[in-house]
Amino acid sequence: MSALNIGSRALSANLAALQVIGNNIANVNTPGYSRQNVLLQTSGYQQMGNGFFGKGMEIATVERSHNQYLTIEAQKAGSVAAADALRYARLQQLESAFPTGAAGLGAALNEMLNAWTDVSSSPGNLTARTVAIAKGEELASRLRNTAGQLDSLQKTTLAQAEGSVSTINALAKDLAKINGKISEIGGGGAHTPNDLLDQRDKILADLNKQVQTTSIQADDGTVSVFVAGSQPLVLGARANELAVGRDSTDTARLALSFVQGGVKTAVPESSLGGGELAGLMRFMNSDLVDVQNQLGRMALATAYTVNRQHQLGVDLQGNPGGNFFVPPAAAKGLPMVGNNGSAEVSATVADPTALVASDYELRFETGGMSVVRLSDGTSTPVTSLPAQVDGLTFNLDSGVGQPGDRILIRPYEAAARNLQVAIGSPDKLAAASPVMVTPGAGNSGGLSVESLYASSASANLTDPVTITFLADGSFTATGLGPGNPAPDNPGPPPSYNFKPGESITLNGWSLTLRGNPGTGDTFSIGAAPPGSVAQNAGNATGMLALRDMPTFDGVSLSDGYVTLFADIGTRVQGAEFAASFSANVATTAETARANVAGVNLDEEAARLLQFQQAYQASAKFLQIAQSTFDNLLQIVGR
Repeated sequence: MSALNIGSRALSANLAALQVIGNNIANVNTPGYSRQNVLLQTSGYQQMGNGFFGKGMEIATVERSHNQYLTIEAQKAGSVAAADALRYARLQQLESAFPTGAAGLGAALNEMLNAWTDVSSSPGNLTARTVAIAKGEELASRLRNTAGQLDSLQKTTLAQAEGSVSTINALAKDLAKINGKISEIGGGGAHTPNDLLDQRDKILADLNKQVQTTSIQADDGTVSVFVAGSQPLVLGARANELAVGRDSTDTARLALSFVQGGVKTAVPESSLGGGELAGLMRFMNSDLVDVQNQLGRMALATAYTVNRQHQLGVDLQGNPGGNFFVPPAAAKGLPMVGNNGSAEVSATVADPTALVASDYELRFETGGMSVVRLSDGTSTPVTSLPAQVDGLTFNLDSGVGQPGDRILIRPYEAAARNLQVAIGSPDKLAAASPVMVTPGAGNSGGLSVESLYASSASANLTDPVTITFLADGSFTATGLGPGNPAPDNPGPPPSYNFKPGESITLNGWSLTLRGNPGTGDTFSIGAAPPGSVAQNAGNATGMLALRDMPTFDGVSLSDGYVTLFADIGTRVQGAEFAASFSANVATTAETARANVAGVNLDEEAARLLQFQQAYQASAKFLQIAQSTFDNLLQIVGR
């Protein structure tokens, strides 16, 4: 009977091994499947008179090839890769909203400024004036369209984030069900439910592609899953949920919440780590907001700069110039949830050349306030409002703030979306200058007037001023009002240095002369005669001079789009590198995991032959044992 038992056990065990190998081969392309192996062990021994004899072998268990460390590494690497890949794809969509060349914002901005060239050549030409207005409208239209595309990206990103959260919640429920099955059959014992564990790891891998998780395995084989560091998404057989939507204070941003027992807890974006949800939130809350601010700053600075210069001119009717663009509305503050005060604040532009593309937060503190630039965390203390920070004036419109109150101000959020041209009639275009220069009759003729235009709204703009050049090439100025720079040379007489082609800015006007002055050359600046507006193009020249005005962090107004596009290009390039790098890391980690857990057909084929031969040998041995036993029975029966 011992030989028969040994043979039958061996036959069953080798048959089981062949079945496991066949199952491995059948699942070679099944996602998440881990190769299984039959573990064999001796069946013990029996003592006989002349020694100890083995009782054969038997199956200990069927185990799966699995390395917990490599599996976790692959899940985490895949989570980071998913976040980087999705952000890169979104940034590519964002980049497509900012074309270069003739279709770009840069071309529209320069065409609007350059359109004043024809106006300066022929200030009375209504066609040239109409073209200048049309180019302004084209710029405003492109800014509005670009802002609309950013709004559309916000909506699609929100929809994708909601889809990601729905997937996360569904996977959490599936994982809780798997945990329940594993717990019921005692998955932490000697015999593990390999297929259920594979399903669990597959769900965890899919879950980590959506949001990075941390897993803790219990003694019964179940796992508890945490997101954002410590929020229990799955505890045994119970699943909680995530919820996503627009931020209650700033609807341009996404807000994520953890929901447990009907109670919502805010989840900071910085705690998410990897996963597509993290990539979506980083894109919408950082990249999209930053680009929206840069676009808004471009629109706001352009509108205020052009309006200021246009208001310094005179139109064809002899009236002071009005606004070229509709003045952007003041940015209203957004009180944070939980504020105790009633303060309402707003922000307006004070200096368009000092604007910084950032959101701001006004914080009320004991004994004062501070304005925090959110792009880099720079805090500026202020004692009261109004206060000027970064070219913006922050105003207290009504109410009173309490210590601890915070108010978000987004000065650029709506600037591009709402930009409109204010002028509808070409005769309202203020191309003329309110001041005029007259060279002295006895001048040497070595100096010529290149341009004269009003550069600021000075009360002394039209006061008569006479410039007289001295023998050393410097000049004196008589009739100046207060607030002008002190002379460069103390004299006597006090004089200003002169450089050909460099503007002379006094009394709110800018005069540019070219050539070499002669001793005693004079130039008189005063109010332009009322009947000169049709031939006067001084302010058109001033509008053309705006092209070279340092406006965007020291960059000229005409090159403002370059700064915006360079920032987008840098973001795309950085995201592309991050996506490529993290994808390589994820591929390496998955390869390492698959080398342990994956099915190798060559190896399985070799094992198939091995256990086939063992099965055949066991069958032969069993046949011999049975034959021997039959012969023995025949002999004894005689």
